[in-house]
Amino acid sequence: MHALVALLFFLAQPFWETKPPEQWTDRDIDFMRGASPWTQTIGPPPELKVWFATAQPMEAAEDEARLRKRNPLRQPDADYLDFLRENREKIFVLAVSYPSLDGLGKEANAWKTVEKETLMTVGGKTFKIEGTFPPTPSDPVLRLIFPRSVKPTDKSVAFQLYLPGLPFPEREAEFHVKDLSYRGKLEM
Repeated sequence: MHALVALLFFLAQPFWETKPPEQWTDRDIDFMRGASPWTQTIGPPPELKVWFATAQPMEAAEDEARLRKRNPLRQPDADYLDFLRENREKIFVLAVSYPSLDGLGKEANAWKTVEKETLMTVGGKTFKIEGTFPPTPSDPVLRLIFPRSVKPTDKSVAFQLYLPGLPFPEREAEFHVKDLSYRGKLEM
C-alpha cells in the first residue's frame, strides 16, 4: 500500500520535478516557456510574456530550445551573461519580451522612468530595480534586475512595471512564491 501511495505521489509531480531537462519533450519546453509557474502573460494588448530568466528551470528550458534549434532563441548579450556570472547570488532577473522596438526611442528619459516606476513588492516591503538590460534588435527582451529579497515563506511577489515604447506602459505581474519551487528550492 505504501508503495502505491509513493507511486501516485511521484506521478502527480510535474515533469520538471521528475525528469532532467534533456528528457523534456518539445511540448514540455514550450509549456515551461509559456505557461509554467515562472512565466506569465500580462496585458492589456499587446500582451507580453514575463518570466524569471534566472530561475534554473527556465534557463534549462531556454538552453534546451537553443540546442534543439526549435523556436530560434538567440544567446543573450555577452555583457548580460558576464553580469550574471558575477552577481547571480545577489540578484534575480525578471525578463519581458518586446513584440516591437519601434517605440523605444521616442520617449525622452524612458530609462529613468523605468528605474523610478518599476518596483517589486514582497512581504510588505517595496524594492526598486537595481538595473536593466534594455531590449535590442538582436535580443528583444527587457531584463530587469532585482535584489534576491524573496524568501520561501513569502506568499507572493508582485511587480509594478514601466515598459517604455509600448502602449499602456504600466503593467503588473504577481507570482505565488510557493509555486516557484524547483527540486525543493525557491527558484527565481
